[in-house]
Amino acid sequence: MKITLIPTIPPAAAKDLPTATPELLASVLAKYSRSNLGIEKIFEGVDKTNPDASVEKIFKFIDYGHASIGGLTGGIAIAVDDCSMFLAYKIFEIAQLVDGQESSTRYIKMSPESLMSADEIGIPKDLQDEWQSVMSESFEIYNREYQKLDEIATKHPEKLRISPEENEKFRQRILKNYALDRCRSFIPFATKTSAAYIMTARVWAATLKELSSIPLLEAQTAANQIREQLAKIAPNLIRHSFADEASKYHAEKLLDFSTQQILKNGVETANIPDEVFVELSSSTPNFLPKTETTDSAFSQKTNRYSIVGSDIKRQFVRFAFNNISIAELRDLNRHRSGNRFTPLSPVGFYLANDLQHSDYANFFEKYSILLKKLAKHNLQYYGYLLGTQVAFEHSTHLDKTIYEIELRTGKGAHFRYAEHLQKVAEKLIEISPELKPHIQIGTAEPE
Repeated sequence: MKITLIPTIPPAAAKDLPTATPELLASVLAKYSRSNLGIEKIFEGVDKTNPDASVEKIFKFIDYGHASIGGLTGGIAIAVDDCSMFLAYKIFEIAQLVDGQESSTRYIKMSPESLMSADEIGIPKDLQDEWQSVMSESFEIYNREYQKLDEIATKHPEKLRISPEENEKFRQRILKNYALDRCRSFIPFATKTSAAYIMTARVWAATLKELSSIPLLEAQTAANQIREQLAKIAPNLIRHSFADEASKYHAEKLLDFSTQQILKNGVETANIPDEVFVELSSSTPNFLPKTETTDSAFSQKTNRYSIVGSDIKRQFVRFAFNNISIAELRDLNRHRSGNRFTPLSPVGFYLANDLQHSDYANFFEKYSILLKKLAKHNLQYYGYLLGTQVAFEHSTHLDKTIYEIELRTGKGAHFRYAEHLQKVAEKLIEISPELKPHIQIGTAEPE
């Protein structure tokens, strides 16, 4: 694993403007909020020969509960090379205010060489050969099925359901995606990936507190290495990034829940039927009633990026899937709004219609046995594959839910996203029929 801090510098057009380190910026803006001198005067008051003095004077207030000061640092970019897909996912899950990107299975073909080493993630010596064998076989299946699926797409382009109006570049992209989207269920969650994250120092500190609370070797290693890099640019906030009793308790409890589910219920490898839960709350206080109709709230909306009225933004939505595969979870988990939750306990295994579970019966038996053994060491996440299904819940607001529906059913989106989010749309419309003309289901048809 390699952690890289990426500081930003002002462009040439901003060369005459004041500059500041992230923590000096936070200090200046904190003082700005308690003064009417204006920003230029406050910058003039900074001792250029000893800017740390200005920082330390302000940052001591964080210890007294003024955590918002840490959020004034601006975005700090850190890239994490060669971590597991699990770790990349986990950081996105913890940091619900993050901006970031992760390597895509649609653009990067995976191989056994992409796997994390057993020692890096703490696989016990007596399980390493078995773990390596199952993970290697999963890659063999992935590559074998990719060749078959790619041939199917080439020989039967009608399966791609591409409109004749689409250009050749788009057609080739969908042709490539057809195979990659369907065989990726066999990619191990322990496969190496790269992810870049941008957060304020406040969010980084909170993220590291939770990350370092997870009793897994890779999480501990990553937290320590990220903290070392962050110290170069936000040293005063580092003391707020260590695990405490509460963070350790909840991290251990969540991991133990997943472990106990496997030890108690075993590992289901069938593709279990979809179940979608949607709850919409549109109640308002009597002193803040609705101010517009549903139709007027969507007036002038032209695409998913358009602004909608306040009454839509005020409505709360909780939706959940009983069986989302980790392949889809990796992306849906990156929607920033609200709260996202999964116990990350396996409930089934997703395969696209072109693949049959019965063809892999022997492999799934070995996979199940391995997960049970790994669970005894709380290491089951490193035995999961991207086809492993888990329950997942997202709590957010109606405008954000509609955006997610329209994005994840849009042209070129993964067919399984489209299936999940189309069902959310149907449930919303069932609850609130007046929404029907205002939720634009995209052209990425379900499989």
